[in-house]
Order: sequence, then C-alpha cells, then structure tokens
Amino acid sequence: MVGSVPAAVSVSLLDANGAASNTVSATAALTARAVVLDKSGAPVANALVTFTTPASLVTLTPAVGTALTDAKGVAVVTLRPADPAASGAGKVTATVTQGAVIVSGEANYQVAAAAASKASISVSLLNASGSNSNTLSSATPLTGVALVKDQNGAVLANAMVVFATSNETLAILAPANGTVLTDRNGEARVTLRPFSLAAAGAGTLTAAVVLNGTTTTSTINYMVGATALAFGNIIFEAPSLDAYGSTQVALDVMSNGVKYTDQSIAVNFSSTCVAAGKATFATLVQTADGTARATYRDRGCGANDVISATASGVTGSRSATLAIAPPQPASIQFTSAIPSDKAIVIRGQGGLLRSETATLKFRAFDTFNNPLQGLKVTFEKADVNAPVDLAPDLASTDANGEVTTSVSSRDTPLSFRIRAKFTTAAGREISTLSDTIVVSTGTPVQKAFSLSISDSNVEGLNVDANGSAPSATVNVAMGDKFGNPVADGTPVVFQSNVGVVGSASRGGCTSVNGACSVDFRSQEPRSPVPNTPATVCNRVASDSTRAGVGTICASTSDGTAVPIFDSISFFISGSEPGRVLRDDAVVLTKNVVNDLGIASWTVPKVFTLRVSDVNGNPMPSGTRIEVANISNAASSGVSPPAVQKIFPDSTVANDVDQGTRHIVTVSAPADNCSPRTATFNVNVISPRLLTTSYPFKLTFTCQ
Repeated sequence: MVGSVPAAVSVSLLDANGAASNTVSATAALTARAVVLDKSGAPVANALVTFTTPASLVTLTPAVGTALTDAKGVAVVTLRPADPAASGAGKVTATVTQGAVIVSGEANYQVAAAAASKASISVSLLNASGSNSNTLSSATPLTGVALVKDQNGAVLANAMVVFATSNETLAILAPANGTVLTDRNGEARVTLRPFSLAAAGAGTLTAAVVLNGTTTTSTINYMVGATALAFGNIIFEAPSLDAYGSTQVALDVMSNGVKYTDQSIAVNFSSTCVAAGKATFATLVQTADGTARATYRDRGCGANDVISATASGVTGSRSATLAIAPPQPASIQFTSAIPSDKAIVIRGQGGLLRSETATLKFRAFDTFNNPLQGLKVTFEKADVNAPVDLAPDLASTDANGEVTTSVSSRDTPLSFRIRAKFTTAAGREISTLSDTIVVSTGTPVQKAFSLSISDSNVEGLNVDANGSAPSATVNVAMGDKFGNPVADGTPVVFQSNVGVVGSASRGGCTSVNGACSVDFRSQEPRSPVPNTPATVCNRVASDSTRAGVGTICASTSDGTAVPIFDSISFFISGSEPGRVLRDDAVVLTKNVVNDLGIASWTVPKVFTLRVSDVNGNPMPSGTRIEVANISNAASSGVSPPAVQKIFPDSTVANDVDQGTRHIVTVSAPADNCSPRTATFNVNVISPRLLTTSYPFKLTFTCQ
C-alpha cells in the first residue's frame, strides 16, 4: 500500500514464458522480479527499486536499473548478456531505500555464451514468369534469388547478401552495388540485365552472406545472347514547315520486323540547323513502347534540314529531310555608332581618342521580330551631297542580323545621316536612318577654353588638406571652333604657385565630353612668389602680388606652337580673424569685452562687423558668424550668417581690406522693461571648427 515502510524484498528470475530460470543467453533474456512487502506482509506500491549487477556479464533494461513497484509491490527489469561471448555466473541485487530504512534482496544467475552459427545460401535464376532460366538477353532479363538459412535450416531475415557477376562487360546488376537484405522468407533478389544490346557470352553470378564472421557463397552460371535491333523510317507529323513552325518527329526501333518494347533505347538525334542554333530538337530521346518521339521547332533555319538518328546497339543509322520555308524580312533598325557619341573630326585631325571614321551598325528582323541572316542591305547618304565618304554601300547581315558600314570625314564640319534599306520579295522597300553623325574639328580653341575653381577662399593658410578631402576642385571646359566639346582624351596641364594641384600620377587631366577636373590641396608653399613657377599664363599676365592670393594656370594645345591657356586667382584664407572692425571704426580684440553703450529697451541694437584674415582677405568660405552665450537680451542672428565665396578683386590695391561685412542685431528681452546689462559673444567659426570669440556688453534703459 502507498506510504507503507518497506520491510522485505524478494527477487526471482523468470524466462520469456514466465517460468523460473537462472540462465540468460543472447537468445533467452531473463526478467528480474522484485516484490516489496511491509512488516505486515502487505505489498508496498510506488517504491523505488534499484537493481545492480556486474556490467561485464549482463546489461539491464532500463539501462539505469531502476523501477517503481506497482499496486502488487512488484518491480521488474530485463537482463541480457553484455555481449554474445560473455559467460559466467553473477548476482542481481534489488535495493529499496526509504529514509533510514534500507532493505534488499538478491538472486543468482548463469550467463551462457551463444554458440556460433553458420548460414547456408543457395542462388537461382528466374525469368519473368518465375521459372528457372539461365539465358539472359535484353528482351529477357533474369532475377537472381538467394535463399539464406541458419545452421538449423530456418530461414534468416535481414541478412545482408552481396551479389557479383564474373564479367561486368556481359551483365549488370540492379541495384548496382549488388547488396540486398533478405526478406522474411530469407530471400534476397537482384535483377540481371545485359551490359549492352551487343553483349554476348557466358558468366557466373555469385551470392555471398556473412554470419558470425563466417562467409558462405553460392554460384550459378548464365548465358548472354546479343539482341539485333534496327531503325524504322523517320516520320514527320508535317512534311514541311513554315518559318518558325514545329512538327513532331517519330522513329521506331525494330527487332525481327516488329517494334522492340522490352526496354527503353536511347536514340541520338542530330540536325544541321540545330547545330547552327537555327532550330531546337531533343538530341537524346528514350523510346516509349518502341518509338522515340520529339518535337522539332524552327528558329529561322530557312533551308532543308537533314535529321539523322543513331543509337548504341542499333544497326546502322537513319536520316530524313525536312523542308523549312525561309523567314520573310520585315524591318531594319539602327543600333549603334562608334564613336558612341556619334562625333568624328575632320580629315587630318585624328589622333588619340579622336576618330575620322564612324562605324554604323544596323540590324534586320523578320516578321517574327527575330534577327535575319543573309539579307542584302544597301547604304546611302540621306543628303547625297554631304561631303563624306561611305563604304561599303552594300553588305549582308550576319547570324545576329547585323550589318555594318563606315563613313569617313573630309574637310568640312557638318552633320549627316546614313540610310540603310532593302527590298522584299514583293518589291516593297524598307529603310531606316542612322542617328545624326557630327563632323567637327575636335581640337580646342582659346575662345572656348574656360577655367573655374569650386572654392574661391579656401581654408589653407594655417592647415593642410589631406589627399582624400581636397581643398577645392579645379575644372576646365573646352570647345572647338564650332562650339562643340573637344574630343575625349584632350590633355590639360596645371601649375600652381601655392599648394599642389593635380594627382600623384600626373599634374593634369584628360577631357571627357569636353571637360575634366583636378584637385587643389592646400599645403606649403602658402606664401606664393608671383610668376614662380613660370607658366604660359604669367608670360602674358603676371600672377597676383597680393598676400594670401594663389594663382593656378591650365593649358593645352591644338597641335600648333601657340598654347591655349587660362589662369584663375583665389584666396588662401586663414582660419583665425586677423582684424575685426565694428561699424568700420572700432577694432575688436578677442577675449576683450567690447562695450556697445546704452540702448533703448524698445529699439534693437544693430551694428556691423567687418571680418578679415591676417592678410586682409576674406575668411574661408563657410566660416560662420554667430551670437552665443547671450544673457539679458535676445538676438535675431547675424546676416549673412556665413562667409560667402569671394574671388580676389584685382582692381583694388593690395593694402585694401577685402573682408566681409555682417550685421548683428540684439534686442531687449520680451518682458517688462527694467534697466539691465546684457552680455553675449560673437563667435567666428572656421570650416575646420577653429573658434575665435569676441565678448560684448550692452546696457538697456527704459527711456
């Protein structure tokens, strides 16, 4: 009963039939039965019983060796030999522990080693009807049957049998590795087929089984007879095709005058048009009910196509001709021009990346919008008087429907178009025009040479720019004498009397669509020496002599001795103000309070600041002027709030300040009037965040 205290445990051993037994073997497990009783002899339910026994002799199920008693006080485990070779005597102990109470019981057993047994095997060959046969052909595959029994003559299920043939060029097995398990009748089966239709000769089938480390084999001989096969005629569902049509192709495989249906034959088809990509057709087709069938689709073959068939084991080959109508031309399109920008230069002006010849490409299509091969196309100038040379004026389209002609310039700049045309069988002319092709000089002229810089007052007097973040970009744009962009690849060289310009690989750039750019980087030298280095620019006009002003020169050539050039000046501005004037009169000093005097509570105080760097030049573009740390007042901000891009003014003297003016507005707080003193700072913050601060104070009155 539940809750009783165990007082006694008795253990008994039972065989599979429930009879008492103390012998356990690989074929005869024992059940250990423990009965737990209390001191009154009543059964104890739900008691945890732990069974122990030498692990070298037997194993327990469950493996942990524990079980709960049922309502009758019974708990059981199963004993099996630790391995088939184990033998000897042992003891199983059942123990119950409840609190301080420990009771146990035990029983002895004997482990009997299993006697090694040897299997017997016999192999036979059966035909499709189940009769014994040793004649193998493609039409009559055989089944190899191996019967496996133990030493007592009983059939063995789940035994692994390995089949093998003495000559793999005669016959093949299915499964291919020849390994099969016996079924409940002790039989393992494989299928034996000829290696090929032409295979012939005698061979041996061997079946082997391994039991308890002992291999037993059985063999049987067989004969393979070759199968004679031949093709019937290739049959087309439709004897001729329209362009891009389709038809079914059928071919019978025959044996002795009738269709061969015993197994599927792989038929190889080939076709001239398929090989050329002008038709689609399955190249390998398996027969079904003795016939290989596939669909043939035309893709613009336009000729009689010869279709051939072969197969391994089939005598000879078979061919047939399928008539296919050619596709009809429908359209022609202009597809491309080289150069891709459709611009060439006049005769004699060719060179690197400048061509005097344009190659024009057209493409012809049939009525199904597929490329049309072999179409004769005529070319002509849309303006018959255009001074250009065209060759050839007649060509045939290639496999992609493409046809090409070339046009060369003469001595006259112009624009022109080329017409491509053909005539259909019905006498209708179909044509198209190329895009407009331009003939220009392609060489730069001085009047169309333009130089610019992205920043006119760069922050570079006190800081270096790194290679990944240049100070500014210098741009050059070039045109020829007709106002067209110069040819791609026109080189431009640059020089600078301050910092560095260009790239590490070259000092200049080559044009794309008539323009190109280089980087300018601020670094030493920062104090330029006018006209050093000597450039084509300062031979004509001297560099600026103003402190903090740099000059960049850009030049190219039209092939003559006269260079084409331009220069541009810009400020190398300091990061800290050199002079700040209030209202163009009072000089401010950083960190020294500037007294703005007395202002009425109702009238905002407005004053101007003129800010320049140490050379009297504008601060770097983007420098912010802002009111900060304001107390007892309000600010409407600064106008303008940042320094704009300003180019040097060459018309003023070098000692004239070219700094920028900024209007600062400060007003009384939005509350009741009371006399008070306001304080605030005006900060000058460079693009690289160097901040210079000027403190102010302002006294408000209520009058």
